[in-house]
Amino acid sequence: MSALLSVEEAQSRLLALAKPVSTETLPIADAVGRWLSADVAALRTQPAVNLSAMDGYAIRFAECPGPWTVTGESAAGSAFDRSLAPGETARIFTGAAVPEGADTVMMQEEASREGNILTLQGEGPRETGAHIRRKGRDFSQGDILLHKGMKVSPAVLALAITAGHGTLPVRRIVRVALISTGDELVPAGQATGPAQLPASNGPMLAAQLAPLPVKIDDMGIVPDTLEALAKALDAAQQADVIVTIGGASVGDYDLVKPALEAAGAAMDFWRIAMKPGKPLMAGTLGNATIIGLPGNPASAFVTAKLFLEPLIAHLAGSRNPLPRFKPARLAAPLPPIGKRTEYLRGRWQAGMVEPLLQQSSAALGALAEAELLIHRPAGSEAAQEGDEITILPIA
Repeated sequence: MSALLSVEEAQSRLLALAKPVSTETLPIADAVGRWLSADVAALRTQPAVNLSAMDGYAIRFAECPGPWTVTGESAAGSAFDRSLAPGETARIFTGAAVPEGADTVMMQEEASREGNILTLQGEGPRETGAHIRRKGRDFSQGDILLHKGMKVSPAVLALAITAGHGTLPVRRIVRVALISTGDELVPAGQATGPAQLPASNGPMLAAQLAPLPVKIDDMGIVPDTLEALAKALDAAQQADVIVTIGGASVGDYDLVKPALEAAGAAMDFWRIAMKPGKPLMAGTLGNATIIGLPGNPASAFVTAKLFLEPLIAHLAGSRNPLPRFKPARLAAPLPPIGKRTEYLRGRWQAGMVEPLLQQSSAALGALAEAELLIHRPAGSEAAQEGDEITILPIA
């Protein structure tokens, strides 16, 4: 039997199976949550002119301490229609254009005004250019502001709009087909017999993928027969990603792998050196990428977090699709582990990480309680309370 793939190698091979989906141009508000398919340059300069950062008076710094003659005012959104001559000043407000002839803004708290005569009261501005946001300080026309593969967040949205854009080039929605397998499964809410089980994995995965730019087609529950699986796989081939849930192990009724092979799928790998989630498989069927997840709920959840979510992010154009782990400290000791990387369900406890007592891959109660996954590389030695580990937040 060949050696099991490491998680890192399997992730790399999975992402190599498919290229990002095609692109489209969307109104900018509709692009939030998508990934950019091209670099985006500024169409304008920001600020377009020198702007005041304070309420006060526009002056020539060399003329401190005044006095000055007030000749008008500059407010945000309106132009000051003349240049200031020596000895002149203009009332100015935050965000307003600095009049020509002025090079500094004096805060109103440091000014004393009687009629149109302004004098300095206090130390005044310390240097030329004080309290001015210079033209082009944020960016200039033609600057590359956003890069291909960036996710359009609310802040990215604001930057793109300020740069003059009303539309953005993004990757289209990723089409995902979910196929739940198992004669024992019953749709949610229906009565179950002693040997039956409510089908929770499909709805769980759909909810798990909901924050991503996906269109999910739930193909329902498919019986454990090659004929039923063949029909479901044929119906799912218009998807970008076909997700099978269950039937990926080595039992007599684990028929997903032979069904995929019979349908003409090219299988790339099967079984990973990880716990939970060992019987993971991946390949291609036509233009679709296949990912076969285990049927136990915790296994399905963890493998979706580590493989399915990154695959969809990759197809949707993300330049950094893999999950990002972070350091934390253990609140309780952990034993050494064997040859498979482990992902323990855990929670926060007084700023530290506590592994949950129940780690069975079928334990939904522990999965629902978990706030994070504790990452333990294969061959890890025993860890003590206070040791640094890496975690993946999941809630």
